[in-house]
Amino acid sequence: MKIDTSLTMPQLPEALAQAGLQFAVATEEDFDEIMSMSQDIYGGLDYLPTRYSSWLQDTNRTVILARKQGKVIALESVCVIDDGETMLVEGLRVAPQERGKGVAGVLLRFCSELVKSKYPEVKVSRLTRDDQMGPKDFQKYRLITKQGILLVRFRAEDLKLRLSEFSLSRDIYSSLSSNHSPVRLDDSSITQLYLTTDLMQGVLPNSTIIQDWQPFKLLASNIAILLKKDIDWMVDDVSSPSVASLCTFPFRVPIGDNWYYLNIDIFGKDLNLAQQQFFCHLQRHTATLKGHVMCQIFLDPPLWKPMAEFCHNVLNVELVKEYTEQCVVESDVV
Repeated sequence: MKIDTSLTMPQLPEALAQAGLQFAVATEEDFDEIMSMSQDIYGGLDYLPTRYSSWLQDTNRTVILARKQGKVIALESVCVIDDGETMLVEGLRVAPQERGKGVAGVLLRFCSELVKSKYPEVKVSRLTRDDQMGPKDFQKYRLITKQGILLVRFRAEDLKLRLSEFSLSRDIYSSLSSNHSPVRLDDSSITQLYLTTDLMQGVLPNSTIIQDWQPFKLLASNIAILLKKDIDWMVDDVSSPSVASLCTFPFRVPIGDNWYYLNIDIFGKDLNLAQQQFFCHLQRHTATLKGHVMCQIFLDPPLWKPMAEFCHNVLNVELVKEYTEQCVVESDVV
């Protein structure tokens, strides 16, 4: 479906107007062209192939393509959350030959105008970044919170053997023991804990649930969005939680055959409890896997180094990169 940009778009910079950009709502038929355009995204760890179809079905999401001379050169997704007050921007990708030309900024402006026309109550634009933010960025954005990013790699078969040895080793396993074993939450328990009590306020960073790069306020409408996903929710203690975690179910990534991706968001400051929940998620979600796994753990920045040492020295998994940060930022929509 083509969109009349003259109705919803501020005037394009002259160079881009002359370049002849057209915008369209993405469809299933665009999938192959989008994948071709973004082959090098995230070093082969692109999540979009497994989520594209579901994104198109989201009633609160709009996926927009930019075309040049009929070819897809950019994509942006905008999801309305927080009871309709926040525009969550994600999924940006620009074809290699078009990067550095201002296409991303123009596409974002178009998406903002389109969302405001459909959802006039939207007040804030929010996004999550993992690059180094400089002074100019903080003139544009407010920092909501940040987490450390720990990326590790392993073969599922090797890790399952190590976890089995780990569980059988009383000395090692005792280091992860606590008065409470991790508790997996069902839908009713999630709603009860996150929405009807104040228990999670001190656990979540700035009272924000960050799930697989998506930041949500503690609102019933957001919990409803999250409950539609395949997520494993865990806490150390339902009555008095200190650490909570959300883990995606493994999904395939295009880096190669039998490569999977696992995201684990951990909230709280207790290292032992964080390690215990991390261990439990790995046990559960690698049990049936065969092949290679890239696992990305998001956690309180001071926990990054000891968790990295735990992964390397105890679990014998490979650290893929050094410390980076996940920053949740937002700006006012005008």
